[in-house]
Amino acid sequence: MIIPRVPAQHRRLLPDRRLSGPTPWVIAILMLLTLLAAAAGVGLARSANAIGSAIAGRVTVQIVTANPVTRAEQAAALRRAAATQPFVRSARAVEQEELKATLGQWFGGAEGDDPVLQSLPLPALVDIDFVGENRAGHMAQLRALVAREAPGARIIPHAEWLGPVARLIRSLAWVAGGLVVLMTLASAAVVIMTARAALGTHYATIEMLHMIGATDQQITRLFQRRIAIDTAYGIALGSVVAALILLLIGWQWSGVTSGLAATASLGPGGWALLLALPLLAIALAALTARQTLLAALQKIL
Repeated sequence: MIIPRVPAQHRRLLPDRRLSGPTPWVIAILMLLTLLAAAAGVGLARSANAIGSAIAGRVTVQIVTANPVTRAEQAAALRRAAATQPFVRSARAVEQEELKATLGQWFGGAEGDDPVLQSLPLPALVDIDFVGENRAGHMAQLRALVAREAPGARIIPHAEWLGPVARLIRSLAWVAGGLVVLMTLASAAVVIMTARAALGTHYATIEMLHMIGATDQQITRLFQRRIAIDTAYGIALGSVVAALILLLIGWQWSGVTSGLAATASLGPGGWALLLALPLLAIALAALTARQTLLAALQKIL
């Protein structure tokens, strides 16, 4: 009797088609969302740190004397006196043209030439950066200096009005980090369900393999390899799509040169983390599949 030859693909215990079944596609979507959330978290954290460092030791002295000549004189005197103090890193008087140009963006006038803006009595501003970490002591010395050089002027610490913004951005960064953790757990759950489904589908074959002497480790390697390959294809697909999206966002973001948005960037450490995440995901998927398969096979016998 002649036994017909069975094609190689029919003799395989598990299918060998790439991106077959829902598992690679689900993993690809989760990997895509994980990388985007990680990128957002890193960018927000760096932005919050940059804002915190910028505002930690900076104050603005606002001189509101009615006489414009007196305002200018007091601002110049305060700047000169502050620049000589040991607790001051730098002191800079904000030019009226710069202030008008900034306000002109809100009034709609180019270069601050709006007639309404020109008629407004603008205060004189002096930006002062402190040296060191003794903020309370520096503020006390600055108040005495302001009282002597510009009586009635207001001292506005930048941390009072930008501090809540930095805390909000940092909170959003933590939320993004939490999403990364949740999607990592979801990916592990997908791998666990895939491993259990594979064992359930091939239960009879596994029993036969046990009867002919195959060990749990040998059967585990057989299933683990297939699950790892499917997972790796999904992770690669999701990573490629995420990279394209991040490159597009980065290209558009490169045009932002001012404001809080300009402080958000990934940096070398952020890019290294994004490159490491897919590799860590593949290792986690392989380990999760192995532990799930071994535990399930021990219950079968």
